[in-house]
Amino acid sequence: MDLPPDFAPTLAAVADPPPYLLTRPARQTVPLVFASPHSGRLYPPEFVAAARLDPVALRKSEDGFVDELFAAAPDSGAPLLAATFPRVFCDVNREPWELDPNMFDGPLPAWVNTASPRVGAGLGTIARVVATGEPVYRHKLTFAEAEDRIRRYWQPYHAALAALIAETRAEFGYCLLIDCHSMPTHPAQAASPPDFVLGDAHGTACAPRATRLAEEALLQMGYRVRRNDPYAGGYVTRHYGRPRERVHALQIEVARPLYMDELRIERLPGMARLVSDLTRLIRQLAEADWTILR
Repeated sequence: MDLPPDFAPTLAAVADPPPYLLTRPARQTVPLVFASPHSGRLYPPEFVAAARLDPVALRKSEDGFVDELFAAAPDSGAPLLAATFPRVFCDVNREPWELDPNMFDGPLPAWVNTASPRVGAGLGTIARVVATGEPVYRHKLTFAEAEDRIRRYWQPYHAALAALIAETRAEFGYCLLIDCHSMPTHPAQAASPPDFVLGDAHGTACAPRATRLAEEALLQMGYRVRRNDPYAGGYVTRHYGRPRERVHALQIEVARPLYMDELRIERLPGMARLVSDLTRLIRQLAEADWTILR
């Protein structure tokens, strides 16, 4: 299904949209899988109606346009998976059942994870607040609403991602997942903000050489790069990154000021250069010798 490249939540009432878009190369020629879990921009109208925030405030939790930044992956022989639904609606970079009991109008099942640090921060699978800390909803939700989102959105996205990883490992003997994100401006880093943060769960989610190769490529382009600070990798990186099973995961966080207006959620002229550089990064990753991942 073709979707418009840009739209506001109030205009995103698409009838029964797919939970993700999967763009495959004509033939997968590299052991790489790219995924963009937080760039979805299809806001269900009933969700927008239930929210106490305006559309722009809702969109501030998006990893805006990250699917476009990494759109060249299929041209280099790797599939690209992108969620279509927004992170604030259902976050696939969380466990499936990380829920804040204070958001719901009744008790939650005993097996729900209500005590994680993410839940405590209001950023569970169903977020209580947006990235700026403002509450999302006018009223409390029912558990049935959360369950419906998880079953209709979270589970299909992860089923597709797991299938891509399994296919890639079966074909090549190993797989490197590149989990693509963007990061907001952080006041504590104002003096020397990084352009990229590479997260490999402190060396446990992927081979050190994979992180080093991406780091060196970005440094050669003139970017400031950090590892695991302040983003070491979320659920996706830690869940799928299992080097002993020949599956590696590397999270890439891109600084939003490089390419977008964070207040208006609009592309900036610098996006063209960044897309060009990331296309070069993708090409370098595709041309690398990944037999080290065995």
